[in-house]
Amino acid sequence: MEKESKIFIAGHKGLVGSALVRNLKKKGYQNLLLRDREELDLRDQSAVQQFFYEYDIDYCMIAAAKVGGILFNQQYQADFLYENIMIAANVIHAAAQYKVKKLLFLGSSCIYPKLSPQPIREESLLSGPLEPTNEGYALAKIAGLKLCEKYMEQYGKCFISAMPTNLYGPGDNFHPEHSHVIPGMMRRFHEAKQSGKKEVVIWGTGSPRREFLYVDDLAEALCTVMEKYEQAETINVGTGEDCSILELAHLLKKVVGFEGEITCDTSKPDGTLRKVLDVTRIKELGWQPAYTLEKGLQKAYAWALENKVFENTETESAAATHETQIRQISSLGESESSVGAISRSEKRASSAQGSTGA
Repeated sequence: MEKESKIFIAGHKGLVGSALVRNLKKKGYQNLLLRDREELDLRDQSAVQQFFYEYDIDYCMIAAAKVGGILFNQQYQADFLYENIMIAANVIHAAAQYKVKKLLFLGSSCIYPKLSPQPIREESLLSGPLEPTNEGYALAKIAGLKLCEKYMEQYGKCFISAMPTNLYGPGDNFHPEHSHVIPGMMRRFHEAKQSGKKEVVIWGTGSPRREFLYVDDLAEALCTVMEKYEQAETINVGTGEDCSILELAHLLKKVVGFEGEITCDTSKPDGTLRKVLDVTRIKELGWQPAYTLEKGLQKAYAWALENKVFENTETESAAATHETQIRQISSLGESESSVGAISRSEKRASSAQGSTGA
């Protein structure tokens, strides 16, 4: 990508999108197109079409999605399926129509079958039943990556997809009820430390193994993919290393400074025993993660403290959370709509002023 390229980052306020913005700005890319949901509803086909018409977009990175925890994925399967399909279809089709040079669609490791052989290779896609609790979301992501694949096959479009492992870092969702494992557990250790509790209880035996990737490492990996990868097949992004939930708990205990005990509630289910991605393809591009899990957790905790995320103890109702619609993966706090990008209408206005001597 050239430094002057117009790059549309869909979902720029989310966990992944905000990391992409940080990474690209650091590399000297200033012509970034950024839109909030209030400015551009990606589920609205006509609005997306108009947006792509107005701006001569060179590159597009789709990090936007309707996301939620296990409970909401289960309760609102139709909504997760419909809204995420609409986001993917609208953006990918408009990018094809208005001749975007390259597009990257971001999926999720939940697209792989529940009982995939470990580590999970890209070829495992559609080889077995999905995890039922988030099937709607997973099917929408599969549809998006297959749409990219078919546009490449039929029209020669350089539309690619990447599947990240479990993510964490600045911009994550630390909600006490709706967060994922790292921010949720980090909050519990922090609150236990602050209140002087003697123990933190984790579900199950603590033996299931999971893979975690710091979000700034993902952003660097995605930029590498945009520069070097042009295959129709999706590409996994992860560390290729896993740790047990109990090992993770002990790391978080150390990072937070909690001095009590960790207790495993073995009456609760463990879930899938192991889930780790095969990262052969991404490593062949020369990318390696820069952060160890402990170092990444330290930075994530420092960010959470600096941004006072643990001070917000309010919990949303299910209805309120559902009404949130597209969360676009978390929160950055930037409010700019675009950086250095000029639309067709602005060009026309400028041209008209010039022709009338204004």
